[in-house]
Formats: sequence, C-alpha cells, structure tokens
Amino acid sequence: MDSTSVATAARLAAATPDTRDRYIDLLRVASLGAVVLGHWLMAAVATGPGGRVEVGNLLAVVPELQLLTWVLQIMPVFFFVGGFAHARSYRSLRGRTGPAQLYSTFLRARLSRLLRPTIVFVLVWGAAALLVQLLGTGGGLIDITLRLVAQPLWFIGIYLAMVACTPPLLKAHERWGWGVFGALLGAAGAVDVLRFALGVPYVEFLNFALVWLAVHQLGFLRADGRLAVRGVPAALAGCGLVGAVALVTYGPYPLSMVGMPGEKISNMAPPTFALLCHGLWLVGAVELVRRPVGAWLRRPRVWRGVVAASGIAMTAFLWHLTAMLAVYGALLALGVPLPEPASAVWWAQVPVRVVAAALVTSLLVTAFRRFERPVPVAATTGSGPPAALGITLCLLGVLGLSMVGFGGLLEGRTALLIAVEVSAPGAVVMVLVGWALVGRGRLTCPR
Repeated sequence: MDSTSVATAARLAAATPDTRDRYIDLLRVASLGAVVLGHWLMAAVATGPGGRVEVGNLLAVVPELQLLTWVLQIMPVFFFVGGFAHARSYRSLRGRTGPAQLYSTFLRARLSRLLRPTIVFVLVWGAAALLVQLLGTGGGLIDITLRLVAQPLWFIGIYLAMVACTPPLLKAHERWGWGVFGALLGAAGAVDVLRFALGVPYVEFLNFALVWLAVHQLGFLRADGRLAVRGVPAALAGCGLVGAVALVTYGPYPLSMVGMPGEKISNMAPPTFALLCHGLWLVGAVELVRRPVGAWLRRPRVWRGVVAASGIAMTAFLWHLTAMLAVYGALLALGVPLPEPASAVWWAQVPVRVVAAALVTSLLVTAFRRFERPVPVAATTGSGPPAALGITLCLLGVLGLSMVGFGGLLEGRTALLIAVEVSAPGAVVMVLVGWALVGRGRLTCPR
C-alpha cells in the first residue's frame, strides 16, 4: 500500500468509535482472505498431452485434503457477517428515511461499495474478452482464463439476494425471532428430503435461497445479541458439527464442502443441508472466540491492519483469480515447466506461486481500489419497484456471468440459468441496466 492509503487507514482506525463491533470487520476480511488463499492453493494447473494446458482441483488429486474444507470453506461466515451489517444498516436508515424511499435508499447504501468495483471488473474483462476474440488470439490458457475469472461472481449474486431480502426477513425476525431461522432451517432440510428420498426434480434449487438465507438470519440474531447468550455458540457449533458429520457419514453427501469436478452431488451447487450444518458449526465456532479476539483487536496496530484490509477486500477478491492465472501465464511464457499437481516439485513451488499471485493481486488492487472507496449516499427520490427490478437484474447478470464466463462473446455461447439460456453479452447488459436502476451512481472515484 502507498503512503496515502496507509495514512487513510491510520486515520480511520483512530476515529473508530468504541461502539463499533471490530470483530465483525475482522470476520469479513478473514472470510474473503480464506477464499482467496483457498483458490490459489486448490488450483492444479498443468501441461497435458501435446502441451495443452489443463486446470484441475488439488482436492480431486488428493482426496484426503477434502477434510480441510470443513475449516477453509468459510463463505457461510461472510453471509453471517452480511446479515449483521444489513440489520444494523436498515435499522439506522429506518429511523431517518421516509417509508417510500427506505427500500431504494437501503439498496444504494449497501450495494455502492459492492457493485462499483464489480461493474469495473465486468467492463474491463468484457472489453478484454472482446479484443481477444476480434484479434483471434484465444486458445490455451487464455480461453481458460476467460472462463474462470468470472466464477467468483456467483458469491456476489447470492449476496445481492441477501440484501434484497433483508427488509421483509428483518421484519419477520423482529416479530418471531428464532422462529424465522428455525423455519428456514426446516425448509432447507425438507428440500433435501424431497430431493434425495422422494426424487422430486428441480426442488434442490430452492436451497440456493433457503440455505444462505438461514445463515444470513443468524446475522440478525447476532445484531440483537441473541447469540451472546451463554451456551448458544457452543450449541450451534456442536449441533452443526455433529449434524454435518452424520449427514456425510450416513447420507448421500460428499465429504468436500466445496464443489468438486465431475461429482454427481455437490454440497455447494446447489447448497445442501450438510453445508447448512457446516455453516452452523462455523458460526458457533467464531462466536466462541469472539471475546479474546475482540480484546486483541483493541491493539492499535492490529486494528489498523484490519481497517486497511477492509478497504481493499472486495477488489482483491474480484481480481485474485486474474492474478493467479497471470502467474501461470508468465510461467508458460518463460518456458518454466508446470509439474504434475501434488508432486514433490509442485509442493515446492506452492510458496513461490502464492507470493507471486499476492504481488500481482496487489498491483491490480492498486489500479482498481479507488472504485471500492465509499461514496456518500443520500436518500433517493426513487421508489421501491425500480430498485427491486435493478437488484434482480444485477443478480441475474452476475450469476449468468459466473456460469458462462467471458468467452464466446461473438459466438453467442450460453449457459442455463434458472431455466433460461443466458449469454455473456446479455449478462453484461443486465448488470449495467440493474446498476443504473439501483445505483444511479458513477464509476469515477470521488475526489
């Protein structure tokens, strides 16, 4: 980071009020950081027959390592943190915003720092993919890159859905409390019963909403202090871990808590009840260590580091696969042989590749972090329906891009999204139109 960024982080850290929950900020940064590191470590890029570049998954090469996903698959914690932040933000706005403008103002407030860097990422990669196709310079690692760099956008699509559902679910939570979480938990379990025991087709896709919304609902309970009750975190962690172990041991669920290539059943896509149990154990576990870690975060140097990382976390997340694939591209360009994944030489190169990917990511962050800086959001004169349509289009657009990638822009390559074929150009248009309806903002950095 440059001196200006360091000074800004120091100023923000010094101005942090005592009422701020610093532990939540740490969880946000740590969860995204764990995902980035996990992607760098799991990528098994090698040169196949005829010099063809192949990208696999280390967890498929060494199945014993799949147990590590029970710790490193930490994305449920990010959605839990999101629920906490959304509840706090909505309640704050509700006290000073008119009912007609509340929903659209809430969306703009929550999505500004998320959508602005995402829009830039989509535009830059869309332009790069179009240029590659017009010049006819695709093939090999380039085609793989155009397909893979968009995959992390699925997380942003799900997060958009969490934001959109916050107002009604928070209202329900304020009336029924734990009952809403219990209903979502039961519904997610019922979906898996219908799917695996009764063979009901397509019902499993409901768990894209139910599983993540249940974890998100725990964030509401955290905002109300209900997870701080003695015994609750331990009960969540224990029940979640026992449930996940039992389901994987005796049910049809795979061991890995992330998707694996070629597997018939994935715990991630669509999410299963086993993944929800995994999320419960993670949330309980991080709550169990909240007090000692919270005390550690009171140290000025530690808190400055969290503040600095928080200001670039989303930008780093968006560009980390770009950086990783750029490192592999540089190795191929220099004629460095790519060893067989999980071989002794491969493991010896891991630290070098991770450090190189981190350095390239830092360069990309330097170039694009300005778009993650918060901008003031005033109460909008817009109404709820256009904002709801906008967030829906953004959601469908980023999910579509995560599935189809940036390749085949001119050939009309498509992927199936909720029974509809979506192309990369169509997905980009949906994201941009949705941003116009929700954001009414600008991509330029404020002075």
